[in-house]
Amino acid sequence: MRSPHHPEPETPGPGQESVWDYPRPAICEPATRRIQIVHRGITLADSSAAWRTLETSHPPTYYLPPADIAMEWLSPNPHRSLCEWKGQAHYWNVTLAGDHFAAAAWSYPAPTAAFAPIAGMIAFYPEPFERCLVDGEQISPQPGSFYGGWISRFEAGPFKGGPGSRFW
Repeated sequence: MRSPHHPEPETPGPGQESVWDYPRPAICEPATRRIQIVHRGITLADSSAAWRTLETSHPPTYYLPPADIAMEWLSPNPHRSLCEWKGQAHYWNVTLAGDHFAAAAWSYPAPTAAFAPIAGMIAFYPEPFERCLVDGEQISPQPGSFYGGWISRFEAGPFKGGPGSRFW
């Protein structure tokens, strides 16, 4: 049994990956699944050309090309943050169907060399939207308010972000 700082990984079921097998430092790779975001009947994003970032103990975060996003619903947000592996993130507001979600998406206009494939692509926090889908399945947001991972039937946890997981 692992210490509370490193919980025991769940055993992956058929067709699952353990997030505990994901690398650290993080990496990015092409996603093989269709990613969709629908809110109040409006398709905000629909992509089969997404990339995903993977990091130990985190569910994947999906980065979508702007061509697969209804960009008219997005506007720049002045907030910035720094990722030790990806570089400086720029944020986006999403306003659609009468709802406004501040800093609900982010991108890396000039990421580090290891993350060059996601330059200009946009990731979304799944929590504010009614439907976030991976291959047609409604996902669950990664616990906590900081991370933007998408939990589907394809990942086995436990997942970083909830109480007590800060030092995983």
